[in-house]
Amino acid sequence: MTDTIIRPKSLQAHLEARRAEGRKLLLPYVTAGVVPDWVELVEAVIDAGADAVEIGIPFSDPAMDGPTIQQASDQALTNGITPAGAIDALRDREFSVPLIAMTYYNLVYRHGPARFAADLAAAGLSATILPDLPFEAAEEWLSSAEEQGIENVLLAAPVSSDERLAMLGEHTKGFLYVVSTMGTTGERDSLDEAASVLAQRVKATTAVPVLIGFGISTPEHAVTAARVSDGVITASVLMRTLLNGGTIDDVAAQVAAMRAGLDA
Repeated sequence: MTDTIIRPKSLQAHLEARRAEGRKLLLPYVTAGVVPDWVELVEAVIDAGADAVEIGIPFSDPAMDGPTIQQASDQALTNGITPAGAIDALRDREFSVPLIAMTYYNLVYRHGPARFAADLAAAGLSATILPDLPFEAAEEWLSSAEEQGIENVLLAAPVSSDERLAMLGEHTKGFLYVVSTMGTTGERDSLDEAASVLAQRVKATTAVPVLIGFGISTPEHAVTAARVSDGVITASVLMRTLLNGGTIDDVAAQVAAMRAGLDA
C-alpha cells in the first residue's frame, strides 16, 4: 500500500486567477517562529489582503537576507523553531491562500529533498523559494518537488541577461521573483529604478505573474512597483515592526495599507 500524495493548491493558478480579475498581487513574508503566535500572524496578514504568504524557515547563515530578516531568524532560532517544527505548525491549519516556503538549500539537502517536498505537501504548502539553488543545479530538488505538486519560484536579478530571463520565465513555477536591486533584503527609503526596467524586460519574456521584492516598505513603494509588474513582496518592514515590539495587529495594518494602495 502506498501513501496518498497530498496535492497542495497551485500557487500559479491562484495568482493567475486573481491577476485575471484585475487585481495587483500582494505577498507578505512571515518568519516562522519570530513570535510565539506566528501562525496567527499568517492568518492576520491573509485577512488583511494577502494573495499568498511567504513563510521564512530560519537558517543560521542566510546569503540573501539583510539585517532585519537575519535578526528575525536569529530570534526565531532562539525561540526554538526548527524546520520540522515550522512545517508541522502549519499542518493542521486550513489557509485560504497558498503558502510558500522560503529557505536555503542547505536545510533541504540535510532534510533530504524527497522528504522535504513530501513534508511541505503534507502540511499544505504550495511552493518554495530557494535563493541559493541555481536552476542548473536543481534537478534533484525539482524532481522531488514536482512529484509532490510543489512549485519552485525562480529569481531574476538586474544583471540577468535577456537569454537568462527567457530561461527563468520558461522554468519558474508560481511566479517570477524580480529582485529590485543587487544586494540583500531590507527596508529602503526609495526603490531602485533598475527594478522597473527589469520588470519590464521580464514581462516581455513570460506570461507567468511577475512580482517585485526587496525594499517594498511603504504603500507608495508597492503602488510604484506594481505599475510595471503584477504585484509585490513585502518582508523586512513587517518583521522590523515585530522586532521593535509591534503587535500582530500592527503588522496586519501595514499589509492592509499596502492592499488599499494597490486597490485604489
